[in-house]
Amino acid sequence: MDLDRPTDDAEDQPYEPAFFASKYGLPPRLAKTMVEANGGGRRACDAAATTYLRYVALRRQRGG
Repeated sequence: MDLDRPTDDAEDQPYEPAFFASKYGLPPRLAKTMVEANGGGRRACDAAATTYLRYVALRRQRGG
């Protein structure tokens, strides 16, 4: 447990899947899966969404 960060850190409160989907332009089912897989924490979900979107962009560049 990180003692430097309070447990009520607003940046790491759980995402609502609908809000998360709209924030990143993700399909609702994918957003729900990402939130569930990452425990809902915003930092982890933001990292997952960013990684996914980079992957999608790379696939499009490569024609895949």
